[in-house]
Amino acid sequence: MSSFIHLHNHTHYSLLDGACRIEDMIELALQFKMPALAITDHGNMFGAIEFFKKAKSAGIKPIIGVEAYIAPESRFDKSTQKGRENAYHIVLLAKNQEGYRNLLKLVSAGYLEGFYYKPRIDKDLLRKHHEGLIALTACLHGEVPHRMVKRGMEAARQSALEYKEIFGEDFYLEIQDHGIPEEAIVREGMKELSQELDIPLVATNDIHYLRKEHADAHDILLCLQTGKDYDDPNRMRYSTKELYFKSPQEMEELFKDYPGAIENTLEIAEKCNLEIPFGKLHLPVYQIPPEEKVDTLDDYLEKLAWEGLQKRYPEITPEIKQRFDHEISVIRQMGFSGYFLIVRDFTSYARQNGIPVGPGRGSAAGSLVSYALG
Repeated sequence: MSSFIHLHNHTHYSLLDGACRIEDMIELALQFKMPALAITDHGNMFGAIEFFKKAKSAGIKPIIGVEAYIAPESRFDKSTQKGRENAYHIVLLAKNQEGYRNLLKLVSAGYLEGFYYKPRIDKDLLRKHHEGLIALTACLHGEVPHRMVKRGMEAARQSALEYKEIFGEDFYLEIQDHGIPEEAIVREGMKELSQELDIPLVATNDIHYLRKEHADAHDILLCLQTGKDYDDPNRMRYSTKELYFKSPQEMEELFKDYPGAIENTLEIAEKCNLEIPFGKLHLPVYQIPPEEKVDTLDDYLEKLAWEGLQKRYPEITPEIKQRFDHEISVIRQMGFSGYFLIVRDFTSYARQNGIPVGPGRGSAAGSLVSYALG
C-alpha cells in the first residue's frame, strides 16, 4: 500500500482549468496502490457523485472535497476590483455525512450569496458549517501562504490561529513544491508555524493534469478559459509544469525534510469515512394544514384534486371520473401523494408570484390529477 495519498486534485469539473478525467485519475491511483483519493474542484462539487461511485467501484476510498474561495471580509462585499485580493483559496474535505451536508451548504451559498467573479464563502459561514470538515491551507493563493509571502510571518500566524480556532485538530498547514520560488518561502514558514502552533503539516501536489507531458495541452485549455491567443505574451499562464499526478516516491523525495507531511495524508484519509446512501427517496415532509379535516396525505391530495377537477370541467363525465379514480389509486399505491402535494406547493407559489412554470415532463406532468391540481 502507498505511504502517500493525493488530497488536492482538480478534475475536468474545474471547468476549463482541470484536465483530469475521473476514471483516468482513479486508474493512476490504483497503479500507485493508493488506498484513497480526493476530489477538490474549484468552488464546485459537480463531479462529487460520479467520483464517489467510480472510486468505490474501483476499491478506492473516495474523499469528497472542494477548493473553496474565501472572501477576505464578508461574502456580501463585492466592492474590490477584479484582479485584486477578492478571494483566498481553502481546501475542505468531508469526514462524514455531516461534513458532506455542510460542504453542500457552503458551495451553494458561494454561488447564491457570495458570487463575485467566483463563488465565494466567508469565515462567518465556515464557523456555522465547519462540523465534519477537514481544512487545508491550499496553494499560494490560500490565506495563510499568501499573507506569509506578502505581509510576513505575523500576519500568517494570525490567520493560522483563526483557522485553528474554527477547525481545531482538523486543520492542516499545506505545503507544495512545484518549483515556484515563493513555495520555498512558504514551506519553511509553514514548518516554523507547525512547530510553534502545534498544527500538522500535509504535503500535496496541486494536480491539474495527469502526466507531466500534458502541461502544454493544459496551457491551451487556459487559453480557452481566458479567451486569449496561445502566443499572447500577457495572457494568464502557470509558471510550472509540475501540476501532474506525481508518484508516492516523487512526493516522498520532495518532502523528505518535512516530518509528518507525507504520513499525514494517510491520517487525513483515515478520518474521512463518508458514506452516501443511494436508491432512497429524500422528500420533504409535507404538512397538512391544521384546518383541513383529513388525516392522511392520500386523502388530502384526493380532496384537492377533486375540487380542482370540478373547477376545470363543467361536467364530470364517467370517462373523466374513471380516469381520475384510476390515477388516484396508482398514486396511493406508489406512495407518491406527498410528492404531488410538494410539486403543487411550489408551482402554486410560482404562479402567484409571477414566476413562469414550464409544461413539465413525463407521465406525472401529463396526468389528469396534475391538471386538476393546477
